[in-house]
Amino acid sequence: MDQGIIGSIFTVVVLVCFFGVVWWAFSSRNKHKFDEAANLPFADDNDQPTKEPNRRES
Repeated sequence: MDQGIIGSIFTVVVLVCFFGVVWWAFSSRNKHKFDEAANLPFADDNDQPTKEPNRRES
């Protein structure tokens, strides 16, 4: 095989992988997970207990 055929095969493989990622990203099956991840920056951090450092008062 010469370099032209190998380059063509590589291009087709990358194109198929690209369409696979696009299909996965826009699949309605993943919509709930992506919506939840999109709202993570707005989540309230008060739900988790805070760890207070031990302080000695003298």
